[in-house]
Amino acid sequence: MPTYTPKASEITRSWHVVDADGMVLGRLATEVARILRGKHKPTFTPHMDMGDHVIIVNASKVVLTSGKADSKQVYRHSGFPGGIKSSSYAHLLDTKPDEAVRGTVRGMLPKNRLGRQMLKKLKVYSGPTHPHEAQQPAPLVVEHARARS
Repeated sequence: MPTYTPKASEITRSWHVVDADGMVLGRLATEVARILRGKHKPTFTPHMDMGDHVIIVNASKVVLTSGKADSKQVYRHSGFPGGIKSSSYAHLLDTKPDEAVRGTVRGMLPKNRLGRQMLKKLKVYSGPTHPHEAQQPAPLVVEHARARS
């Protein structure tokens, strides 16, 4: 019996909204990467983009555990010799929280053109509102990613 492989026309994509208020960054990113990749579907195929669209709101309210916000560093390189720059996650979350969340999810996706295609389906917003009301997104509850109080 041959293995079933879905055709591109058979893939249905839905929209999910994730409220990141009080969630731990890494746990949030793993669940979002799983949905972007399509691993939550029974027809998951590793070599195809099977995933859904994900909207993350309240990205500025995401937290890191055990003092990682001050100790963990984010690096970027200009491409020139000696052009490496670093800053702490606390500084990145203060200035560009949507880029911090997007970069964390990006690190959990495949490092090829398929991963870049999956990342295009991710929309991250710092505040509680988003302009994607026409797509009828369903709220996604990720409970185990909430920080302990």
